[in-house]
Amino acid sequence: MLKRIADVCYRRRWRVLIAWIAAFVLMSVFGGAFAGEFSQSFRLPASDSQKAFDLLDQRFPARAGESAFVVMKASSPVTDPSQRGPISDFMKQLATVPGVREVRSPLDQGGAQQISPTDPRIAFAEVQFQGTSKQHHVPVATANAVEAAAHAAQSPTLQVELSGDLFQHQPSLGPAEGIGLLAAIVILLVVFGSLLAMGIPILNALFGIGIAFAAISLLNNVISMPEFSTQLAAMIGLGVGIDYSLFIVTRYRQGLQDGLSPEGAVVKAMATAGKAVFFAGCTVIISLAGMYLIGIEFVAGLASGAIVAVALMIAISLTLLPAILGFVGMNIDKFHVPIVGKKVHNRDGFWYRWSRVIQRRPLPAAIIGLVVLLVLASPMLAMQLGNSDASVRPTTDTTRRAYDLLAEGFGPGFNGPLLLVVETPAGTTADQLGPVQDAIAKADGVEFVFPARMNPAGDTAVLQVFPKTSPQDRKTISLIHHLRNDVLPQATAGTNMHAHVGGITAAFDDVSTLLEQRLPLFIGLVLLMSFLLLLVVFRSVLVPLKAVVMNLLSIGAAYGVLVAVFQKGIGTSIFNAGKGPIESFLPMMLFAILFGLSMDYEVFLLSRIKEEYDRTGDNGLAVADGLSATARVITAAALIMVTVFGSFVFGDERVIKEFGLGLAVAIFIDATVVRMLLVPATMELLGDANWWLPKWLDKRLPNVHIEGEKDLDHEIEELLGSSGEPVVVEEGAPR
Repeated sequence: MLKRIADVCYRRRWRVLIAWIAAFVLMSVFGGAFAGEFSQSFRLPASDSQKAFDLLDQRFPARAGESAFVVMKASSPVTDPSQRGPISDFMKQLATVPGVREVRSPLDQGGAQQISPTDPRIAFAEVQFQGTSKQHHVPVATANAVEAAAHAAQSPTLQVELSGDLFQHQPSLGPAEGIGLLAAIVILLVVFGSLLAMGIPILNALFGIGIAFAAISLLNNVISMPEFSTQLAAMIGLGVGIDYSLFIVTRYRQGLQDGLSPEGAVVKAMATAGKAVFFAGCTVIISLAGMYLIGIEFVAGLASGAIVAVALMIAISLTLLPAILGFVGMNIDKFHVPIVGKKVHNRDGFWYRWSRVIQRRPLPAAIIGLVVLLVLASPMLAMQLGNSDASVRPTTDTTRRAYDLLAEGFGPGFNGPLLLVVETPAGTTADQLGPVQDAIAKADGVEFVFPARMNPAGDTAVLQVFPKTSPQDRKTISLIHHLRNDVLPQATAGTNMHAHVGGITAAFDDVSTLLEQRLPLFIGLVLLMSFLLLLVVFRSVLVPLKAVVMNLLSIGAAYGVLVAVFQKGIGTSIFNAGKGPIESFLPMMLFAILFGLSMDYEVFLLSRIKEEYDRTGDNGLAVADGLSATARVITAAALIMVTVFGSFVFGDERVIKEFGLGLAVAIFIDATVVRMLLVPATMELLGDANWWLPKWLDKRLPNVHIEGEKDLDHEIEELLGSSGEPVVVEEGAPR
């Protein structure tokens, strides 16, 4: 199938090129005109926090929408006459913003609780927005209007800051990502030694990213997607897009050097490297699609953005790239630039000699590699999943400054209040909630409780509870569980009241609990799928089993590094990131992405080893030859991945920093410790047993090839007919 697609795209390259350009233009126009708004809404079926949100929707719509704190610090107590006027005017301005339902001012009757008891210069106002928990986002225009009002209220005597994710600095592609792209350009120049050959993978990847951004903008209309979806899509799209094109262009150049015509070289490249690209890309998509089974809209939206980017890169690599190579033809090495060093025969090179060194002492090498991976993975045992709060953000962000002011005036717990929703018999008054409120206030870990507010029907009450500790502190999570399991059941015993703990902190704890429960099953299914796929491809039991174990170890090492840096704070100053929990959805999504990327290199390397083993029957020689034959392109691909992913570590968004570091570390480990130590060592120790497969199983497995098909050249000749006649490359012609 891929051979025919490649041939059609080559012969009708003008149509293919025009079609892709038209798709780019149309997607850009529609993406700009009908772009949806990013959101962080999610639903957690059967969770306590979701029950609280649902009750607010049904019985207390005035409290169902999102809320935020506006934090102020004046030069004198906020109740002084000199401060009351400006603050009152500011509160009135906020109340007139379209989309704002209510503003609770510290100067209102009963607002004294919103003034710091330790520093009366610090106070906060609560802004309640319109909406429901099912539409848990605020229009950009409303957020911008609130920001404008806050900026206008700033003065030498009044500092105004905004608290909440709504006002967090929005991530954008910046210089850090440009550095990663520049590094990829340098690496491709070294690999190809040609400006033209270098430019093809870069342009393909950028072209695909442009379409992906437009597609994500349109998807926002139907799927809830977080603000950093575009950054994640750019990270993954650039990495896989450049790598996929690199593999195919490398095989195309090899075909020309072997004497094939440009058309024959294109078809052979797609039938070999193109199949590996399709296989690896589909694996990434299938893994990411597993995120839909989690049942969290937020996570599904994040996975959707990544799937769009990968799918576009596959489509471009398998259709647009053959067309572009058709235009390039024999000029692939045009605009040659000098590079350091010279090409040597595989068996004269470093990788062949290195493999032979490891094969002479395979057991010590395997033990060293295993110890390195286990040491790197060890911090993973202390992994804390959750949601980092504003304390990890840079001080240039207004939400970080608001966090610091709230912590200074009221304590860190005021940055993540819990929202308790109590179902009561109709006609209940706020005074009747007194015993419940007292029980909550006396609970260990509670700093303060706002008095209950009843809905008009008197059948639902809302209480705001402020913990003593910050939202990301484990003590806050313990308080949530204590309230749910002990305090509230005892306080409502013998009554017809039922209380639920909601709020963003409780919701993220429910997310973490759900993901922790489903993570082992998800990883198990992905590993089983990878084993079965490799079993079919390489017709071996031990090779796929070994690959699964090594993938698990390398990803575990990446988890360990993430915990050491972002949770324990080792080296956070380098990355400008504060200490906090690992985002709850990150391990699962990181595993899905890395699984596919690791499979890419695994297939590329092992298929060449298998090809050599089938040809020679010598396992040791096949490993050394396969390693040396693929070393140049795999090393280049890994370096590109590491630099592109690593560049995102120096961006603004913490979640993207975590993704960038995790992906970069895992790819680096896969390309060094795994490929340089564990692969040659373990395959030498196993010997011919690497390729053992029971006869009964061999008969039942489908016959699938990725590369090295024996009759491939004959099939290409039949497909191309007369146009597939080999082209003799003259000596001295550009390669």
